[in-house]
Amino acid sequence: QLQLVESGGDLVQPGGSLRLSCAVSGFTLDGYAIGWFRQAPGKEHEGVSCISSVGGIANYADSVKGRFTISRDKAENTVYLQMNSLKPEDTAVYYCAAYYGFYCKVDWGAMNYWGKGTLVTVSS
Repeated sequence: QLQLVESGGDLVQPGGSLRLSCAVSGFTLDGYAIGWFRQAPGKEHEGVSCISSVGGIANYADSVKGRFTISRDKAENTVYLQMNSLKPEDTAVYYCAAYYGFYCKVDWGAMNYWGKGTLVTVSS
């Protein structure tokens, strides 16, 4: 059974850091691009970052560029999102999703598999 399970969400003060994890099972990272999306209250899913299946090429939304870093550990079958200099507007449920192909789809609904999310709250 293919599964993605996120963890690492928490309440953090502005300027703080968190590392999210996305543990995948039932498939390997070879052949799958993994993306991080987020959904703030009352808003649509927003693509945050993606790491390609081949070469591990990373890309980021402009809103997080320079603050977030995506990485993967193929031996652990896990993808990480290191989030630094967090802002209140980063508050959202963060999801990871997998796409069988080179790179993530822009549209959340076009990804193939989804996790259930982990909540990140940035507040003083």
